[in-house]
Amino acid sequence: EVMAEKDALREFAQKQLKKKQDFKTYMWVYAAVVALTSGVWFITTPTAPYWPVWVIFGMGIAAIFVGLDAYGRLGPKPITEEQIDAEVERLRRKG
Repeated sequence: EVMAEKDALREFAQKQLKKKQDFKTYMWVYAAVVALTSGVWFITTPTAPYWPVWVIFGMGIAAIFVGLDAYGRLGPKPITEEQIDAEVERLRRKG
């Protein structure tokens, strides 16, 4: 039982580390896209309104949610044996 909980926790930790790695990759892509679109704007229409702001805004919103998910502020938390035992006990009392 304890070994199963450790395995589940280890699997959860591995998924969280993958999300953090993916978030860092996303931020590098975000920076590259901002640089590219800003460069295109500057070369083609520097006197026009700064249209890359829409790319920055859209990708920025996505970055917030990806970051919250990666760093544990959003999304599921690991389920502990104590929580399972408490739920089983609650169901026994109820039914």
